[in-house]
Amino acid sequence: MDASRELSHDGGEAVRSARALAAWFAVVLVCAGAAQAATPELSTNSRLQDRREVAAGQRSYVEGFQDGRFYANGWHITGEMGGVWAPPLKLVDGVWFGIDDQWVGQATKFSSGWGYTRYDLPDTGGLHVQRTDVAPDANRAALFGLQLSNPAAADKTVTVKVDAHSELMGAYPWGSTSVPPNASNNIPDQGSFTGKALQFTDDGALPGAPEHHYAALVAANQDPASGEAAATGGNYRGPQPGHVCPANDSTSAPSACDDGPFGKGTGGELRYQVTVPAGATKTLWVAVAGSDKGVDAAQAELTGALKDPAGALAAKVASRDKLSRWSQVSLPGDELLQDAIDWGKQNLADVTQTASDLQIRWTNQGKQFPAPLGTVAHARWFGAGYPDYPWIFATDGEYTNFAAMALGQFEVAKDHLRALREISDVLNNRSGVVVHEAVSDGSIWFGHDSQTTAADGTKTNDFNSDETIKFPSAVALIWRWTGDNRFRDEMYDFARRNLRVVDQRLDVDHDGWPEGSGNVERPGMGPEKLDNGVYYIRSLYDLADMARSKHDRATAKWATKLARKLQRQFEGTWWDADAQQYADSLNNPGNDQNYQKHWIGQVPMEAELNQGDVATPGVASDDHGTTALAGRENSCFSGDRPGSLGLYHTGCGGGQDGKGDFEIFSLTTSIQAIGEGNFGRLGPDQQQRYTHANAETMFSEPATGNTPDEQPGAMPEIFPSTPNVDPPNAGIAPNIDRCWTCRSMVMQAWGNYGTAWSVVHQQLGVRPYLNDGVLQVVPQVPPGQPSVAGSNIRLGHGSVGVFASHSNAGYTTKVDATRTPVRRLMIGHTLPHRSKLSAVVLDGRRVRHYDARETNRGLEVTVAARPGGQHTLTIATR
Repeated sequence: MDASRELSHDGGEAVRSARALAAWFAVVLVCAGAAQAATPELSTNSRLQDRREVAAGQRSYVEGFQDGRFYANGWHITGEMGGVWAPPLKLVDGVWFGIDDQWVGQATKFSSGWGYTRYDLPDTGGLHVQRTDVAPDANRAALFGLQLSNPAAADKTVTVKVDAHSELMGAYPWGSTSVPPNASNNIPDQGSFTGKALQFTDDGALPGAPEHHYAALVAANQDPASGEAAATGGNYRGPQPGHVCPANDSTSAPSACDDGPFGKGTGGELRYQVTVPAGATKTLWVAVAGSDKGVDAAQAELTGALKDPAGALAAKVASRDKLSRWSQVSLPGDELLQDAIDWGKQNLADVTQTASDLQIRWTNQGKQFPAPLGTVAHARWFGAGYPDYPWIFATDGEYTNFAAMALGQFEVAKDHLRALREISDVLNNRSGVVVHEAVSDGSIWFGHDSQTTAADGTKTNDFNSDETIKFPSAVALIWRWTGDNRFRDEMYDFARRNLRVVDQRLDVDHDGWPEGSGNVERPGMGPEKLDNGVYYIRSLYDLADMARSKHDRATAKWATKLARKLQRQFEGTWWDADAQQYADSLNNPGNDQNYQKHWIGQVPMEAELNQGDVATPGVASDDHGTTALAGRENSCFSGDRPGSLGLYHTGCGGGQDGKGDFEIFSLTTSIQAIGEGNFGRLGPDQQQRYTHANAETMFSEPATGNTPDEQPGAMPEIFPSTPNVDPPNAGIAPNIDRCWTCRSMVMQAWGNYGTAWSVVHQQLGVRPYLNDGVLQVVPQVPPGQPSVAGSNIRLGHGSVGVFASHSNAGYTTKVDATRTPVRRLMIGHTLPHRSKLSAVVLDGRRVRHYDARETNRGLEVTVAARPGGQHTLTIATR
C-alpha cells in the first residue's frame, strides 16, 4: 500500500475528526511495519572474501569476512582487530567448521540481520549448511549456530569439526607504542582440552604492566565426542593455512593474511557427533566466551551463553525490533534515505559497547605507561567504528548524539556522556578538559590536560579544544529531547567547568575565540579554528539555558553575554570575502584569516543555536551561508560522479601543501547535509545529494558495482572517491580493493547524524524543548516529494507522530501528540522565504493569531495547539 498516495491531502482540506487522523497514523504504522517485516535482512553475494562484517552485542562482537572466514585485518594492533572480542579483551582469531573429513567451504551468500549475521554455505557431507552469528547482550560471549538440514529420506549422522585459534590480548598496547609495553610483547597463549571445552589462557604481565589473567573457552550445546589442543603455537584455523603477513606489507588483501606479526595464539579442535533426522534441520550452537578475570569468570560467561542459545538469538532480534519501532519514517520518493534511517538504528545498536574496571592511564600517545590515575567501575558508550575505533571518543559521541536523539536511543547517549565525564575527571583532575580517546581498558592515547614542548620551544596541548567546547551542547541536546532534569543536574557542574576552562585557559589572546585543535588535525592552520568558534557560541547559549533552569544567574549572565558578543563579531571575523567562504582558522596576532578549504568551512551553516525555546538554524547569515553552501556543491569540494557524491575533507588546491584531500567521510558529508537543511536547501542537488551519498554506501554503492561498500546496511567511515579535478587525482579506492591494514571502518557511527537528523529534525521539523514542557513541529517537505511522515518519534517518556505535505493548494502539517508529554504544543510549516499567506487553518477553523518568523530555513509559520491531541494545520499562500 502506498500510504502517501492513499492519504495525501490538498492544502485547503482539513481533517475534521480525531478519528480520521488516528486512522491515518494507524495506516502509516501498518505500512511502515509491513515494509520492515519484509526487509529485516540485507544480502550480497559479491566478492565476499573481500568484505568485512560485524555481529555485535553490548558485551562482545565478532568481526570477520562475509565468506565465513577470519582473515587478519586492522591496524591499531596490526592484523588483530578482527575475531571475537569481549572488551577490553580479544578472545580468538576465529572459528571454523568442518563436516566429516571436509571443511565447510566459503559462503555463497551473506546476510545482515537486525542483531545477527548469516551465511549460506556450500552443501557439505550431503547436508545443506547455514551459519548464524550472534553476540548476546547478556554475556561476554559470541554464538555461532551451524544449521544442518538433511534433504535425504533417512537420518544422517555426521562428525562436526570445530577449529578455534586463540589470541588473548588486551585492546591496548598497540603496535605503534614507542615504549614498552608494545603489542610485540604479547604473551603466548596456553591451550588445553578439558574434556568438554577448549580452554585458552594468558597469564603474566607485559613489561611495566600489572599481572593479568586472561581466559577464553570454546564449547557447544552438547558434549564433544573428542577434542585436542596445542599447548602453544598451534594453527587450527580450519582450511586457512596460517600465513603470517609482516607489518610492512601494504599490498596484500586480507584474504592473503591469516595472522599478523603480533599473533602468539594457539588452537584446538572439538568434534561432535550430530544426527540430523530425515527431512529435518538441527543446529549445533558453539560459544566462544572469555574474561580478563580468569578461567572461573570465563566459565560463567560460557555457561550463560550456552544455557539457551536459540533463546539468546530470539531475544537479540526482539531487542533490535524494539529499537526499530522508534522513529518510523515514510519518505515517498526517497526510499533510499528511509532505509538508511531504519538501518542506522541498527548501526547505533551495533556500536554500543560496555566494559568494567577501566584503569585510567595516560599513555601520551604510546610514549609512556605509568600507574593508573584511578578507576572507572563501568562504562557504556557508542563506539566510533569497527574494527579499529570501537572504544570511547568524545567528538564521535558528540556528533552521534544527534542521531541517537532522532532515533530514540536516549539511554546509551546519556551513558556515553557519563563515561566521558568520569574518565575526564579522573584523567584531568577535574579541570574540565574532556578526554579525546579512551580505550576500553582505560588507556588514554590523547586528551590529557597537559602540554608537549617541541624542539623549537613551541607548546601544544595534549588534547583537542573542540571536545571540551562541544560537551555542554551534547548535554543540553539530551536534556531538551528527554526533559530529564536529573541528568542535567548530574552533568551540570562538569559542563560549567568545560566552558570555564575554555574561557580562562584556551582563549590565550582574550579575544573570545578559543585556541587549540578542532576537528581538523592538519598542519598549517592558525591557532583559532572555525569549528571551535562556532561550537563555542552554541555551547555558551546551551550552558546559559541550563544555568537559568538551575537558578545559576552568574553563569547564565556570563555565558549569554559572551555568546552574543561572539555572534555579533562572527561574520566580520570569519567571512573571507575573496574566497566567498568562511576561513578555516585565524592567525595570531590580528586574527588574520587562513583559508585552506577544509570541510569545517561548512560548520557555520550546520550548527543550530537555541536560546530558551527559540531555534536559530545556522550561525551564518542567510546570504553568506547560502553562498558558502552553494560554493561547495562543485567538483572542487564534492564528488560529482556516481559513487563519489559526498563532501571532500579538503577541496582542490587546499591544505598546507595545496594538494587537497579527496577523502569523503561520512561525517563531512553529514555536516554538509545538515547545513543544507538549516538553510532550507533540501533538493536533489542540495541536501538530498549528501544524504544519498551516505545512504548509498549502505546498500548500493556505484563504486563497488552497485553493492554495499562492505557490509549491507552498515555506513562506513570513508567513501570511495573519483575526483574530477585538475590536476588529476586517483582518489580513494573502495575498501574492498584495499589492503589488510589500509582500510577505513566498515561501520562508523557518526555518519548517521547526516541521515537521521536531516529527516527527523529538519524535514519532519521535530523540535523539542521538553526541559521547558514545549514541543514545536515545523516541517519542511523536500521539493519533488509529495510528503514526509514519521511515527513514534521518541520524546521523553512519550512520542509524537508527524505528517507534512505540500501541493499547489498549500501546505499541510498533521500531528499526533496524544502521547507527547508537553504543556505547550506549537504546530507549523516552513514555507519559502517571503511567502504571502492567505489563510491559516487549524483543525478546520481559521486562525487569526499565528507567528510568522523568517529564519535561514525559510518562513516558519507556527500556531499554538492543544497539547495531547491530534491536529491538522493547513496554510494557503497567494
